[in-house]
Amino acid sequence: MFGYVRPALGRLSQEEQRQYQALYCGLCSCLGERYGFVSRFILNYDFTFLAALLASPATCGQCRCPANPFKKQTAICDSGALELAADCSVILTYYKVLDEIADSGFFRRQACRVLKGLLYSAHRRASARRRAFEEATGRQMARLASLEKERCAILDEPADTFAMLLESVSLEVEDPVQRRVLSQLLYHLGRWIYLVDALDDLEKDAAEGNYNPIALRFDAPSGKLSEQERELVAATLDASIRQMAAAFELGDFGPWKKLVESTVYEGLYCVGHAVLEGTFHAADWRSYFGGKKEQL
Repeated sequence: MFGYVRPALGRLSQEEQRQYQALYCGLCSCLGERYGFVSRFILNYDFTFLAALLASPATCGQCRCPANPFKKQTAICDSGALELAADCSVILTYYKVLDEIADSGFFRRQACRVLKGLLYSAHRRASARRRAFEEATGRQMARLASLEKERCAILDEPADTFAMLLESVSLEVEDPVQRRVLSQLLYHLGRWIYLVDALDDLEKDAAEGNYNPIALRFDAPSGKLSEQERELVAATLDASIRQMAAAFELGDFGPWKKLVESTVYEGLYCVGHAVLEGTFHAADWRSYFGGKKEQL
């Protein structure tokens, strides 16, 4: 997806941070085992958070990291949750690549076409394993494309469409109570992700003439928002987080409770604020959360 969903590392103990690293490594290993080496490159923090939402009590094993093959890494081996997260990762990434091909300039479009070819086989296998999610993703992405073509200026329309896409992951959960909790949490997470991404791309989209619902909603062709407009966007983002928090309080997240809690109650707020201020950079995100750079 996009890489915005990050925990507040400073709120986690050293052991909890190591568990998060093990979950991250476990998802990377699962992607490699199910879909080959190239699929490891689609790993990001959003998908790791998804794995935490789905994971049962964790068991650990050892794996070798392609980035450091001479040192074994501790990795979570909760196969059911990791497999679901890996499958959904491949499907979402494939459709994101298709969207980039449709919307990007010539050179980026060519690069995305290469990536599409590399992911084609993986996507075919993932879609066969998660038919319901594949159909929901295709349906909602087609709806998003239609809204973009219409230049829809109503924020709720595209945000709701992406939210429903992510919400459909919950259909894979058997327990009816947890499914309902995840349905609400993932819906509002999807809405938040879509709006944060639009906000993050605001100036770039303005310069390139790309569709951006925030620019259209506030009539900001230059990609610049007034202070009042920034406050309105912040309030919209925070409303989604509050709905996520309400769902979180009703769920059972086992050993990942602290991780999910730190993400919902602090991590998302920090990322949203950083994007609003124009200071969010993927390479140095730990500085926002009180984590040490040598960790994770």
